[in-house]
Amino acid sequence: MTTAEQATAESMAPTAGAEIGNWVRGYAHRHPIASMETVGGQVMLGWEAVVFLVTDIIHLRFPWKEFVRQSAFMTSASALPTVFVAIPIGMTLSIQFALLAAQVGATSLAGAASGLAVIRQGAPMVAALLMAAAAGSAVCADLGSRKIREELDAMEVMGLSVIQRLVVPRMVAAVLVSVCLTGVICFVGFFSGYIFNVFVQNGTPGTFVTTFASFATVSDFVLTMIKAAVFGAIVAIVACHKGLNTSGGPAGVANSVNATVVASIILLMLVNVGFTQLYVMLFPRTGF
Repeated sequence: MTTAEQATAESMAPTAGAEIGNWVRGYAHRHPIASMETVGGQVMLGWEAVVFLVTDIIHLRFPWKEFVRQSAFMTSASALPTVFVAIPIGMTLSIQFALLAAQVGATSLAGAASGLAVIRQGAPMVAALLMAAAAGSAVCADLGSRKIREELDAMEVMGLSVIQRLVVPRMVAAVLVSVCLTGVICFVGFFSGYIFNVFVQNGTPGTFVTTFASFATVSDFVLTMIKAAVFGAIVAIVACHKGLNTSGGPAGVANSVNATVVASIILLMLVNVGFTQLYVMLFPRTGF
């Protein structure tokens, strides 16, 4: 290479500043911008699913068979693990609040503290996390497999709406199963905490139940059911969105399933913080 060619090649080589700028632009496109596009796509998918749900119910075209099948599948996949997780959670909360109550000289409030913790925070979050790990991953894998086999494209060619036929029944099933699992966790968590407090920590049965009944309100349970329904819808929408946008063959399905679980958990945590803060602001407690 001559001296002139070397000088031309050096002048054409990118500078350090240009390389840094390209990396920053590429990072912004790969992460923040791509994340906002993903969230926007999930919001649009959820809105379209709600519109289809309302119109199908009005015109009596709701796919009940698919809804029942998906509800049974989600229940079988997450019911037993939910019960097994609710038992140690109730016991753990009973242990922690009993120790804290003993330190401040308010052992009679152990039942109220552990029971309210299970109902307000433990039950909806445990149900949602297990739904994301079990049902959400299965839904994403199912739709992702159909996507790479081009079954979804075939449905669109035949004039069938993928959202109407596949997303809507899964979303409604996830909401129903999440609400039912939350109710089960409320009962199992409170009962396991009660058994542990009475028979292991030598607590008083009447005090445990009485303090819980004194501080717990109907609005606590209503908020829990609302959170459970919203969490179930979030899990279903995220799973369906990831499944419908799967690409890259079997490896792409695995990546979509992994992204579904991670994205669902992050969204659930953020939404839970928002619900909790709104509840405290709208329904303040004068005392505990």
